[in-house]
Amino acid sequence: MLHGEFLDPRLVAVYDAAYRWGLDDDFFRSVAAETPGARVLDLGCGTGRLTLGLAAAGHTVTGIDPAPASLAAARAKSGAEQVTWVDGTAANAPDGAFDLVVMSSHVAQFFVTDDAWARTLADLHRSLVPGGRLVFDTRDPRARAWERWNPADSRRTVLLPDGRTVTTWTEVTAVTGAEPAAKSAADPAPPVSVGFTLHHLFPDGTELLSEATLRFRTEHELRTSLRAAGFAVERIHGGWAREPVGAGDGEFLVLARR
Repeated sequence: MLHGEFLDPRLVAVYDAAYRWGLDDDFFRSVAAETPGARVLDLGCGTGRLTLGLAAAGHTVTGIDPAPASLAAARAKSGAEQVTWVDGTAANAPDGAFDLVVMSSHVAQFFVTDDAWARTLADLHRSLVPGGRLVFDTRDPRARAWERWNPADSRRTVLLPDGRTVTTWTEVTAVTGAEPAAKSAADPAPPVSVGFTLHHLFPDGTELLSEATLRFRTEHELRTSLRAAGFAVERIHGGWAREPVGAGDGEFLVLARR
Protein backbone atom coordinates (compact mmCIF):
# COMPACT_ATOMS: atom_id res chain seq x y z
CA MET A 1 0.00 0.00 0.00
CA LEU A 2 1.28 3.46 -0.90
CA HIS A 3 1.94 5.39 2.34
CA GLY A 4 0.41 2.54 4.31
CA GLU A 5 2.18 3.55 7.52
CA PHE A 6 -0.06 6.64 7.59
CA LEU A 7 -3.25 5.22 6.07
CA ASP A 8 -3.64 1.72 7.52
CA PRO A 9 -4.67 1.85 11.21
CA ARG A 10 -2.59 -1.26 11.95
CA LEU A 11 0.55 0.39 10.57
CA VAL A 12 -0.30 3.76 12.11
CA ALA A 13 -0.15 2.03 15.51
CA VAL A 14 3.30 0.68 14.67
CA TYR A 15 4.51 4.08 13.48
CA ASP A 16 3.20 5.77 16.61
CA ALA A 17 4.92 3.26 18.88
CA ALA A 18 8.19 3.36 16.94
CA TYR A 19 8.69 7.12 16.80
CA ARG A 20 8.73 8.80 20.17
CA TRP A 21 9.81 12.30 21.15
CA GLY A 22 13.41 12.93 20.09
CA LEU A 23 16.08 15.49 19.26
CA ASP A 24 14.17 16.56 16.16
CA ASP A 25 11.12 17.46 18.25
CA ASP A 26 13.34 19.38 20.67
CA PHE A 27 14.68 21.37 17.75
CA PHE A 28 11.27 22.32 16.37
CA ARG A 29 9.94 23.17 19.82
CA SER A 30 12.96 25.43 20.41
CA VAL A 31 12.30 27.27 17.15
CA ALA A 32 8.65 27.77 18.11
CA ALA A 33 9.74 29.05 21.53
CA GLU A 34 11.42 32.00 19.80
CA THR A 35 7.85 33.29 19.24
CA PRO A 36 6.00 32.82 22.56
CA GLY A 37 2.31 32.05 22.12
CA ALA A 38 2.71 31.64 18.37
CA ARG A 39 -0.05 30.57 16.04
CA VAL A 40 1.52 27.44 14.54
CA LEU A 41 0.61 25.27 11.57
CA ASP A 42 2.02 21.73 11.73
CA LEU A 43 1.77 20.50 8.14
CA GLY A 44 1.87 16.73 7.84
CA CYS A 45 1.20 16.42 11.56
CA GLY A 46 0.67 12.65 11.41
CA THR A 47 -0.25 11.14 14.77
CA GLY A 48 0.38 14.46 16.51
CA ARG A 49 3.51 13.92 18.55
CA LEU A 50 5.03 17.34 17.84
CA THR A 51 1.64 19.00 17.37
CA LEU A 52 0.57 18.16 20.91
CA GLY A 53 3.98 19.11 22.28
CA LEU A 54 3.69 22.57 20.73
CA ALA A 55 0.18 23.00 22.12
CA ALA A 56 1.38 21.95 25.57
CA ALA A 57 4.10 24.62 25.30
CA GLY A 58 1.42 27.31 25.03
CA HIS A 59 1.10 27.78 21.29
CA THR A 60 -2.16 27.88 19.33
CA VAL A 61 -1.72 24.93 16.99
CA THR A 62 -3.42 23.64 13.86
CA GLY A 63 -2.45 20.21 12.56
CA ILE A 64 -3.12 19.38 8.91
CA ASP A 65 -2.65 15.92 7.41
CA PRO A 66 -4.21 14.08 4.44
CA ALA A 67 -4.23 10.69 6.25
CA PRO A 68 -7.49 10.05 8.19
CA ALA A 69 -6.07 7.10 10.15
CA SER A 70 -3.14 9.17 11.41
CA LEU A 71 -5.46 12.03 12.39
CA ALA A 72 -7.74 9.60 14.23
CA ALA A 73 -4.76 8.45 16.31
CA ALA A 74 -3.83 12.07 17.02
CA ARG A 75 -7.35 13.03 18.05
CA ALA A 76 -7.47 10.13 20.52
CA LYS A 77 -4.49 11.38 22.51
CA SER A 78 -4.50 13.35 25.72
CA GLY A 79 -4.58 17.08 25.05
CA ALA A 80 -5.92 16.67 21.53
CA GLU A 81 -8.80 19.03 22.30
CA GLN A 82 -6.28 21.90 22.41
CA VAL A 83 -5.45 21.45 18.71
CA THR A 84 -7.45 22.23 15.58
CA TRP A 85 -7.17 19.13 13.39
CA VAL A 86 -7.75 19.37 9.63
CA ASP A 87 -7.99 16.47 7.20
CA GLY A 88 -6.34 17.99 4.12
CA THR A 89 -3.23 19.54 2.63
CA ALA A 90 -1.50 22.92 2.58
CA ALA A 91 -4.20 24.07 0.18
CA ASN A 92 -6.65 23.92 3.11
CA ALA A 93 -4.62 26.34 5.24
CA PRO A 94 -6.34 29.71 5.79
CA ASP A 95 -4.75 32.91 4.52
CA GLY A 96 -2.49 34.91 6.83
CA ALA A 97 -3.39 32.85 9.88
CA PHE A 98 -0.01 31.67 11.22
CA ASP A 99 3.17 33.07 12.72
CA LEU A 100 5.04 29.81 12.14
CA VAL A 101 4.70 26.78 9.89
CA VAL A 102 6.56 23.57 10.76
CA MET A 103 7.09 20.47 8.65
CA SER A 104 8.86 17.81 10.70
CA SER A 105 9.74 14.13 10.20
CA HIS A 106 10.99 14.91 6.67
CA VAL A 107 7.51 15.70 5.41
CA ALA A 108 9.12 18.05 2.86
CA GLN A 109 10.61 15.04 1.07
CA PHE A 110 7.20 13.57 0.27
CA PHE A 111 6.63 16.35 -2.27
CA VAL A 112 8.51 14.52 -4.99
CA THR A 113 7.83 16.68 -8.05
CA ASP A 114 8.95 20.27 -8.44
CA ASP A 115 5.34 21.31 -9.15
CA ALA A 116 4.02 19.73 -5.95
CA TRP A 117 6.80 21.35 -3.91
CA ALA A 118 6.22 24.77 -5.50
CA ARG A 119 2.46 24.58 -4.87
CA THR A 120 3.04 23.64 -1.25
CA LEU A 121 5.49 26.48 -0.68
CA ALA A 122 3.05 28.91 -2.30
CA ASP A 123 0.25 27.73 0.01
CA LEU A 124 2.47 28.03 3.07
CA HIS A 125 3.61 31.51 2.04
CA ARG A 126 -0.07 32.48 1.71
CA SER A 127 -0.91 31.05 5.14
CA LEU A 128 1.78 33.02 6.99
CA VAL A 129 1.54 36.56 8.26
CA PRO A 130 4.11 38.99 6.81
CA GLY A 131 7.38 38.18 8.57
CA GLY A 132 6.12 34.73 9.55
CA ARG A 133 8.54 31.82 9.49
CA LEU A 134 8.74 28.40 7.89
CA VAL A 135 10.93 25.67 9.40
CA PHE A 136 11.39 22.15 8.08
CA ASP A 137 13.83 19.26 7.90
CA THR A 138 15.00 17.40 4.82
CA ARG A 139 17.93 15.04 4.36
CA ASP A 140 21.13 16.24 2.70
CA PRO A 141 21.55 14.01 -0.38
CA ARG A 142 25.33 14.10 0.06
CA ALA A 143 24.91 11.97 3.21
CA ARG A 144 23.30 9.24 1.05
CA ALA A 145 21.06 8.04 3.87
CA TRP A 146 19.33 5.56 1.55
CA GLU A 147 22.48 3.43 1.47
CA ARG A 148 21.71 2.48 5.09
CA TRP A 149 18.08 1.64 4.33
CA ASN A 150 18.57 -2.10 3.95
CA PRO A 151 17.14 -5.08 5.82
CA ALA A 152 20.29 -5.62 7.89
CA ASP A 153 20.85 -2.04 9.07
CA SER A 154 17.20 -0.98 9.39
CA ARG A 155 15.76 -4.03 11.13
CA ARG A 156 14.12 -3.22 14.48
CA THR A 157 11.53 -4.58 16.89
CA VAL A 158 8.63 -2.32 17.89
CA LEU A 159 6.63 -2.93 21.06
CA LEU A 160 2.95 -2.06 20.68
CA PRO A 161 0.81 -0.82 23.59
CA ASP A 162 -1.03 -4.18 23.70
CA GLY A 163 2.23 -6.05 24.31
CA ARG A 164 2.70 -7.45 20.81
CA THR A 165 5.98 -6.94 18.98
CA VAL A 166 6.29 -6.09 15.30
CA THR A 167 9.51 -6.51 13.34
CA THR A 168 10.15 -3.82 10.74
CA TRP A 169 12.78 -3.23 8.09
CA THR A 170 13.31 -1.10 4.98
CA GLU A 171 14.09 -2.16 1.42
CA VAL A 172 15.17 0.40 -1.18
CA THR A 173 13.52 -0.34 -4.51
CA ALA A 174 14.73 2.51 -6.76
CA VAL A 175 17.28 5.32 -6.73
CA THR A 176 17.32 7.93 -9.48
CA GLY A 177 19.66 10.87 -9.96
CA ALA A 178 22.25 9.98 -7.33
CA GLU A 179 25.83 10.47 -8.49
CA PRO A 180 28.74 8.34 -7.25
CA ALA A 181 30.71 11.37 -6.02
CA ALA A 182 29.25 13.95 -3.65
CA LYS A 183 29.16 17.53 -4.86
CA SER A 184 29.36 20.68 -2.81
CA ALA A 185 26.17 21.89 -1.15
CA ALA A 186 25.79 24.77 -3.62
CA ASP A 187 26.35 22.84 -6.85
CA PRO A 188 23.38 22.08 -9.12
CA ALA A 189 22.82 18.33 -9.34
CA PRO A 190 20.33 15.93 -10.89
CA PRO A 191 17.12 15.48 -8.87
CA VAL A 192 17.50 12.55 -6.47
CA SER A 193 14.47 10.38 -5.71
CA VAL A 194 14.48 7.19 -3.66
CA GLY A 195 11.70 4.61 -3.67
CA PHE A 196 11.45 2.15 -0.80
CA THR A 197 9.23 -0.41 0.89
CA LEU A 198 8.71 -0.66 4.64
CA HIS A 199 8.10 -4.23 5.83
CA HIS A 200 6.06 -4.94 8.99
CA LEU A 201 6.00 -8.51 10.30
CA PHE A 202 3.33 -9.16 12.95
CA PRO A 203 3.45 -12.00 15.52
CA ASP A 204 0.81 -14.03 13.66
CA GLY A 205 2.97 -14.04 10.52
CA THR A 206 1.07 -11.29 8.72
CA GLU A 207 3.40 -9.04 6.73
CA LEU A 208 2.13 -5.62 5.73
CA LEU A 209 3.98 -3.39 3.29
CA SER A 210 4.09 0.38 2.96
CA GLU A 211 5.61 1.96 -0.14
CA ALA A 212 6.81 5.50 -0.68
CA THR A 213 9.15 7.71 -2.69
CA LEU A 214 11.15 10.58 -1.22
CA ARG A 215 12.85 13.50 -2.93
CA PHE A 216 16.31 14.54 -1.74
CA ARG A 217 16.87 18.20 -2.62
CA THR A 218 20.26 19.87 -2.56
CA GLU A 219 20.87 23.08 -0.65
CA HIS A 220 20.92 24.87 -4.01
CA GLU A 221 17.48 23.45 -4.91
CA LEU A 222 16.06 24.40 -1.53
CA ARG A 223 17.32 27.96 -1.64
CA THR A 224 16.17 28.45 -5.23
CA SER A 225 12.67 27.07 -4.64
CA LEU A 226 12.17 29.05 -1.45
CA ARG A 227 13.30 32.28 -3.09
CA ALA A 228 10.91 31.66 -6.00
CA ALA A 229 8.05 31.23 -3.50
CA GLY A 230 8.79 34.54 -1.81
CA PHE A 231 10.77 33.31 1.19
CA ALA A 232 14.09 34.62 2.48
CA VAL A 233 16.29 31.87 3.90
CA GLU A 234 17.57 32.91 7.32
CA ARG A 235 19.77 29.92 8.06
CA ILE A 236 20.25 26.24 7.32
CA HIS A 237 21.69 23.87 9.92
CA GLY A 238 23.24 20.49 9.31
CA GLY A 239 22.10 18.79 12.51
CA TRP A 240 19.77 18.87 15.47
CA ALA A 241 22.32 20.72 17.62
CA ARG A 242 22.37 23.47 14.95
CA GLU A 243 25.71 22.42 13.52
CA PRO A 244 26.88 23.80 10.17
CA VAL A 245 25.74 22.05 7.00
CA GLY A 246 27.91 19.00 6.42
CA ALA A 247 29.05 18.79 10.03
CA GLY A 248 25.89 17.51 11.71
CA ASP A 249 23.48 14.64 11.19
CA GLY A 250 23.23 14.67 7.40
CA GLU A 251 20.25 17.00 7.56
CA PHE A 252 19.16 20.33 6.19
CA LEU A 253 17.22 22.14 8.92
CA VAL A 254 15.82 25.12 7.05
CA LEU A 255 14.50 28.34 8.59
CA ALA A 256 12.98 30.84 6.19
CA ARG A 257 10.87 33.95 6.56
CA ARG A 258 8.02 35.32 4.49
